This record gives sequence, structure tokens and C-alpha cells, in this order.
Amino acid sequence: MNKKILIADDDINIIASLKYVLADEGFDIVAVTTPHAAIENLKTTQVDLILLDMNFQQDTTSGAEGLKLVADISALELNIPIIVMTGWATIDIAVEAMQAGAKDFIQKPWKNERMLSAIANQLALATTVKQAQRLSQQNQLLTSQAHPGSRDGIIAKSPAMQQLLSTLDDLALSDMSILLTGDNGTGKSMLAAYVHHVSARSKHSFVPVNMGAIPESLFESEMFGHVKGAFTDAKENRIGRFEMAEQGTLFLDELANIPIAQQAKLLRVLEEQKFEAVGSSKSLHADVRIISATNSDLLADIANSDFRQDLYYRLNTVELRVPSLHERVEDIATLANHFLHTFSVKYHRACPVLSEQAIQALQLYPWPGNIRELSHLMERALFTCKKDTIDSDDLMLPGSESFAEPQTDALDSPDLTLDEIEKRALVKRLKLHHGNATETARSLGLSRSGYYRRLSKYELD
Repeated sequence: MNKKILIADDDINIIASLKYVLADEGFDIVAVTTPHAAIENLKTTQVDLILLDMNFQQDTTSGAEGLKLVADISALELNIPIIVMTGWATIDIAVEAMQAGAKDFIQKPWKNERMLSAIANQLALATTVKQAQRLSQQNQLLTSQAHPGSRDGIIAKSPAMQQLLSTLDDLALSDMSILLTGDNGTGKSMLAAYVHHVSARSKHSFVPVNMGAIPESLFESEMFGHVKGAFTDAKENRIGRFEMAEQGTLFLDELANIPIAQQAKLLRVLEEQKFEAVGSSKSLHADVRIISATNSDLLADIANSDFRQDLYYRLNTVELRVPSLHERVEDIATLANHFLHTFSVKYHRACPVLSEQAIQALQLYPWPGNIRELSHLMERALFTCKKDTIDSDDLMLPGSESFAEPQTDALDSPDLTLDEIEKRALVKRLKLHHGNATETARSLGLSRSGYYRRLSKYELD
């Protein structure tokens, strides 16, 4: 979408000239000739930048009307950059305009290069500010909601989870690195967010990174950022994840998927606590707390030369295993009811009740997909059960007589698309290896990153 610029000037010749120059650069133009029209337009139209004359018909020399208009626009708190223009330029007017809220100052008659440069700079700065605000808002949302940031959102009645949370409470007071291990779907990312929320770094950003989703060629740019012109597609400066997490917490999820060639670069940053953006020689300080998570056997990966031993010991100052759902039977009924209530609110449906037989069936089921599988099951049951009470038969648990599992073996059906065949093959192979990502990827001849990209593509992650 083209950027939109509002021009406020009482000289129609000036407006025509600006339209000619700016339209040729791909900008959309809205033009008004009075301060009142400018304010009214801003109340109804979204614009990205304002070019504002300092002198209108009532006073053509002092700039008073322009200064008042700048102040009035600033009072609207729209966060739109303002560039002021005048043919009666003085240092005093420039200073007053900046104090009133303008971001730049151009003298008439202008040079096109100077005008376009000022516009480009202000649009780039406005984008950066918006991104920073968005990141801040996302972080505030994450740490203010009961789920997953605070303990109120963590269901943990079982002794195993109570012990784990007690340990995490103690570790949160320190800055040491934590490695969370355990099966997929056990809630490792939620626990990482919880540690950040109760730590001394909670006022700063919690930045999660799925290491399996980052292409190897973009690893340094994603993690450390890059400067404009560092490579072909580097059209502007980019902040990396380490800089986003400054003074906060960086969560490295799916840790075992970091390419071996990139592990040394990550290790250097952790050891020296500094890094350089791609294309820059300026070192930046890395004041971040590292929490990482994996469902892989890192010691086996080390033995197979897939993971660096020195990086492993740098990341596992404390290593904690998150229990699987079948190890915390006391939490299953509460979790199931929590998901039922959540989805009933989301879909505006009445919330059914789980019968005692249904709860017993849930507690006896082994849950290879852990909490994620339970969540999906409750979402499905909300729609498939037509009664006020969900019975064990309504759950359609795998292994039960009423469970109608998709025919994942039937890959030769003439009605299947290539994507459907690949998805069924992934599901079948994942079940064969009991949810072990490393073994599943190896059996399919895929790299870990390629494997996780396919899981994401078919929403199996």
C-alpha cells in the first residue's frame, strides 16, 4: 500500500508542484488549503506524513498560524510526522516549530532531493517507532494476561508440577541460563514466559524464537540484525532478536534445530556478551537472560556431532525436565475444563460438563501429544457433542471403539492431493516414533528445519 501524505498549503501552485513530485515517487496525496480543513481531514483520514505550510492567508509572514496548527495536530496524538515549510524561514521559527511537535523543517523554494530525503527519513523513523511500540505492547500483553505469563494461568495441582514451579520461582531470582527439556506439547514455552514474568527482568521484553523456523541463511540477520546494504535484500536496518530482548529474556525454542555451523556464532555471543549486526563492525552489548527448550536428546546429538558440547554446557546452567501429561494425572480434569471454557467463550457456545466416566477416560489415556492434544480434543468435543454433558464415548479417544481415526495408511486413494498424502505420511511416521522429532525427521530424510517447516505448513506443530 502506498504511503499517504497530507499537504496543507493555501497556495494551489505549491500544492500542484508537490503533487507532481510526490505522485511520481508513488505517494498518495491529500491536499487542503486551510488549517481547519487539515484538522478535520486528520480526524477522518489515515495519513502517514504531513507537509505543512507555516503561513496562511490571515498572516503571511510570522508563521503563527502554522505553529498553532502544528500544536493542534500534536494534541491529537496521532504520532504522524510533520514537516513544516515556509518561504520566510528563520532559525526562531524552525526552533518553535520543532518545540511544537514538527520533525523537520524545509525552506521554500525547496530542492526535490532535500524534500524527498526528509520525507523518506521521517517515514522510516515513524515505522521504527511503530514497531517499537508494537513490540512493547505485545510484551505488556504477554506479561499482563493470566495465561501464560503469571502463575494464575498455570494449572499445576500435581506434585510433579508443584515441584517444578517451586524450582522455577527460585531460579527466576537469578540470571542463570535455564534449559527446559521434555516432550512436545508439555508447555515449555509457557513456563519460559512465566520465569520471565516473575524475574527482575519482567519490565523488559520477552522474545521467543523458534529456532527450527529460521532458515540457515538468515540466522545471523534474525538473531543479530543487519544494517542497510549488508546484502542484496537489506533495504533498511533491522533489529535482531538479541537487541529486541535487551535487558529482558530471550527464549530459544526448539534448540536442537540450530544448524551446527551457526552454533559457534551463538556461543560467541553468550561467552562475550556482545555481537555485531550483519554488515556492521560496531559491537553491541547483549544483556539478555537465556531460556531454551528442546524435546531432543542433546547428549545423543552431541555424540552424533549434531550439537556442540560447549554450547550445551553454556545453556544448561540448570536443566529441568517438564513432565508429560500422563505424569500429572491430577491436572487432567482441570486442564480439560479450562480448555472447554476457553473454547466455549471463543466460539460463543454453551459450555458442556464432563461426566465422571469421561474424566476417568481422560485420566487413563496416555496422551502422546500432551497438553496440545488435550486442547485439540476439547475443542473438537465442544462441536461434536450435542448434549449438555460430554460422556466418554463423545471424546472419541484413540483406542476406544467409537474412535474413527483417519485412514493415515490409505495413501493411494485417487482422491488425495499431494499435500494430503504428505500430511498423512508425516502423521503416520510421527506416531511410529512416538512423537520424537529427531527420529521422525531422520527417518524421512529431512533436516530438522525442513521437518518443522512441514509441521507448520500442515498445522501439526
